[in-house]
Amino acid sequence: MRKREAITGAVVWGLVMTGLVYLFGVQGNNEETVSQGRSAIGWMIGRWNWAGADMSHGWLIPLVSLSMVWTSRDELSRVPKCLSWGGFCVVVAALVLYLAGLRVQQTRIVLIALIILMWGIPFFLYGRAVARWLAFPCAYLVFCIPMTFLDSLTFPLRLVSSSMSESLLNGLGIAVTRVGTAMHIHAGGGFSLDVAHPCSGLRYLLAMVALTTAYAYFTQTSPLKRLVLSVSAVPLAMAGNISRITLIAIVGVVFGEDVAVGFYHDYSGYVVFGVATLLMIGVGTLLSRFHPARCSEGKDTVANEE
Repeated sequence: MRKREAITGAVVWGLVMTGLVYLFGVQGNNEETVSQGRSAIGWMIGRWNWAGADMSHGWLIPLVSLSMVWTSRDELSRVPKCLSWGGFCVVVAALVLYLAGLRVQQTRIVLIALIILMWGIPFFLYGRAVARWLAFPCAYLVFCIPMTFLDSLTFPLRLVSSSMSESLLNGLGIAVTRVGTAMHIHAGGGFSLDVAHPCSGLRYLLAMVALTTAYAYFTQTSPLKRLVLSVSAVPLAMAGNISRITLIAIVGVVFGEDVAVGFYHDYSGYVVFGVATLLMIGVGTLLSRFHPARCSEGKDTVANEE
């Protein structure tokens, strides 16, 4: 009996995987078929590989998602499993979304349909309990989808970064005047810095949100703490980018403009991730130590003693 069930399961999953490969690995892209082909997966990977793009971290996202599932394998093996018609409705909705994405030539919508299917199919075959465990790992795959439409945020990010850097430098006694995103440093012989499009911090923002969300999943126990830590990635990434711009100016004052905008500028991206990662760990540590229930218990104890 078990052998027959195993064979049936293998056949079902073989058909499912064949269908997914065809729908998304062979078809799925009607947006740029000339340059990218008809594969939605190929379209996505092509954007991961774009020189100077903000999505190079996309290669790591599926691996992190798989590791989330792997760490939950014991819980997944123990939960009750049964067919769920709610999951069937999710699968149907995902297929409708897939067709809509093809119709309007929006490959991102097609890829969202893929993520929903990757959650909905186990939901249908194994039930609500399995779907609950797979919800976060599947949702995390959203970070795979190229988000080039966020380029409209680069100018506001440049303004914020240059403004905050100006305030920090003036606070440190380094005279700076700013016009828009351009800063003129009066110390060190005087030189100018422009917070250009690549220095907006958007690429670091996207990568840090993905990294912080994964870190929150593995280190925090409650959904609220995971949400708080994940949302904190936005100001943390901005703090890292502001530190980078400020340090470029300081290096220019100390060692000269050529060193600042040359060698140091090329490798200063590590400063962003270094600062943001340390801040992320610090925020995560504080959240781990915060136990509201224990605080309320302590208050009750004091009240009873009085």
